[in-house]
Amino acid sequence: MKIICIGRNYPQHIDELNNERPENPVIFLKPDTAILNKEQAFVIPEFSNQIEHEVELLVKINKVGKYIAPKFANKYYEQIGLGIDFTARDLQSQLKSKGLPWEISKGFDGSAVVGAFFPKSEFTSLENLNFHLEKNGEIVQKGNTNEMIFVIDEIISYISQFYTLKVGDIIYTGTPAGVGIVAPNDVLVGYIEDKKAFELKVM
Repeated sequence: MKIICIGRNYPQHIDELNNERPENPVIFLKPDTAILNKEQAFVIPEFSNQIEHEVELLVKINKVGKYIAPKFANKYYEQIGLGIDFTARDLQSQLKSKGLPWEISKGFDGSAVVGAFFPKSEFTSLENLNFHLEKNGEIVQKGNTNEMIFVIDEIISYISQFYTLKVGDIIYTGTPAGVGIVAPNDVLVGYIEDKKAFELKVM
């Protein structure tokens, strides 16, 4: 299975990192070893002093597809979920400043939190869906899918031009504003609407 991530998909997050608005979805990958075991805490790696949380809506692909038209993309997933794309921001900044690839700042072991998935039929509209992240009981990130530059079906269609999508592939659809540093003993809890998707501790 593949973990395919979309960057720069929420305007306010683009602004907070002083990035440029993209013409097309920005794609990067995480290896399957990035997935954090559901029963484990997230351990801050020794190579970074600035690990940041990025909460994101997830889509799980349910059948093989290539060159998928946007109008048919909804047939390729039945479940949505919530996760965290942990980012070593200091390492990413160093690599970007040198014009080098920055996958290691995104794809290191344990950097992908994959929470519970829910049938998309449980939600009234995927284009007006609230989600948020709490850190130590306070909301630190919140977003709504109506803020997306590229909606879910557009993302699936675009990705499928380059990668064959397979059953079980997970797409991270981008993070809203509010990314921030995590520290030991932080407790992170994520929700889609009123549905709790994950809870984990940072060590």
